[in-house]
Amino acid sequence: MRWILALIALLTLAGEAAAQAKGKGIRLWNLTTETISGFQLAPAGRTDWGPNQCLNDKDKEVDHDERLRIIGVEPGHYDAKVSYPNGRQCIVRGIEIRADAVFSIADKDLKDCTK
Repeated sequence: MRWILALIALLTLAGEAAAQAKGKGIRLWNLTTETISGFQLAPAGRTDWGPNQCLNDKDKEVDHDERLRIIGVEPGHYDAKVSYPNGRQCIVRGIEIRADAVFSIADKDLKDCTK
């Protein structure tokens, strides 16, 4: 009976360690003053934009001060195309993305904006 309890305790600890190792993933923190409706990444210096990451959100938008889980992106340096509901689009250059970390964008990061 003792070895069964020890086995259960060991499996529980192993499951907790695996959950902690997984982490929260990569997340964007929207520090712009507007709600974002589109957020696409491309390797730094390129324009082959990936999917709209805002579609990962419940309401498909990222409000000011909201965080968005980024899916399918490896750590590295990226440029981003940021879109707003009013049709405005801007570029953010040189974003460093690290594993299980939060990165942010703010109004001062937005470049080459078009309407």
